Amino acid sequence: MAESAMFYGVNAARSVRQSWRRITSQTAQAWYHPSYMASAASSTWPNVPLGPPDPILGLTEAFNKDTFGNKVNLGVGAYRDDEGKPFILRSVIEAEKVIMDRHVNKEYASIHGLKNFRDASAKLALADAGDAIQSKRVATAQVISGTGGLRLAGMFLAKYYAFPLNDRTIHVPSPTWGNHLPIFKACKIEPKFYKYYDSNTYGLNFDGMIQHLDQIPDRSVVLLHACAHNPTGVDPTPNQWHELATLFKSKNHFPVFDMAYQGFASGNCDEDAYSVRHFINEGLSPFVIQSYSKNMGLYGERVGALNIVTSNSEEATAVESQLKILIRPLYSNPPIHGAHIVTTILEDDSLRNLWLEEMHSMAIRIQLMREKLVQELQNADSACNSSISQFVLEGSLRDWNHIKRQIGMFCYSGLTSEEVSELINKYHIYLTSNGRISMAGVTSKNVAYLAKAMHEVTN
Repeated sequence: MAESAMFYGVNAARSVRQSWRRITSQTAQAWYHPSYMASAASSTWPNVPLGPPDPILGLTEAFNKDTFGNKVNLGVGAYRDDEGKPFILRSVIEAEKVIMDRHVNKEYASIHGLKNFRDASAKLALADAGDAIQSKRVATAQVISGTGGLRLAGMFLAKYYAFPLNDRTIHVPSPTWGNHLPIFKACKIEPKFYKYYDSNTYGLNFDGMIQHLDQIPDRSVVLLHACAHNPTGVDPTPNQWHELATLFKSKNHFPVFDMAYQGFASGNCDEDAYSVRHFINEGLSPFVIQSYSKNMGLYGERVGALNIVTSNSEEATAVESQLKILIRPLYSNPPIHGAHIVTTILEDDSLRNLWLEEMHSMAIRIQLMREKLVQELQNADSACNSSISQFVLEGSLRDWNHIKRQIGMFCYSGLTSEEVSELINKYHIYLTSNGRISMAGVTSKNVAYLAKAMHEVTN
């Protein structure tokens, strides 16, 4: 019986192996059958079109491939030192040393971020305006820099704001930062332009702006650049901000401040936050989106804050709870390293003072480059012909003083798309087609070359 059982077991095992070979052989034949191979070779995503390249990143790629020795990159929106190199603030380096010495853990942050960071950020942006912080009327969330803050703001507005006429619209200045449009469209909010820039004066069309905002429906949502308007570098004056605040109150408009350049525009945090704080002091309750990319150079850390000023502490608590509900399925909670850097700097008097000095020096370098560029342009214009009056009569001599009047990282040069193309193709100077110049890319070494090229393409 034992031998019979053994024989049966062997035969059974052999039968199983033979069956398995047949199955695998049939599977392989099916796998390599021409009809299956044709199906496998066909794309799963045949209807996905090739997307257009990002205009800024595309410029950078072209710049990197260019082998010309004197090439200039004026497209990137990041600060560069006078050698044209990325700049790491000493205050940031020292803050990171402190963080390492403390052996700060890598645990998850709260859904809406680190509390010390949120408190310090709100105070930096709002100070004591309207006693909003002291009365606990501010709900603050740590966000993925300015872009993430705008996206979260859009999601919150889409879900909870009572848009006039049930028309989900946000009114944005013309022009505005290119990413504003897709951010709000992704939130099912349609951006519409209001008058802002005057291409004839290279300045603010304030009368047109006021008239436009007065004509849109009451309770409209309006996006405002708190300072250093991107891309024009043109800001309202304090008195004009006063007039705007009065209009917003009378129309009951809802202000959304994008504050990406606090301290980086003028070199003074309080001066750059004037618009935001004045609106709050006037009884308005805005959204305020902060970014630490520019003023601390934390571009890759993606750290910022969304501050929502409310009517009372109970409302702030409810708003904060809903912000967390929106954040949780979006990115769960924010990264912590950049937030620790910001908090360490803002809470330490020595590091904070060092940061303020460095931020001021960055703003001053930008302003000096504006002045130097205008000077070099005037020199180029003067040198091109002994008869300056002849050029004035012919209209080929431009007034470039608007470059000095504008503020912040960007200059709206007034160059046409054709002139920009010539700068890129002939002079290897890279900038966006709308003529926006990143002044951070202008250095004492390339400013004369840039001025000469700008003069050549405009005359």
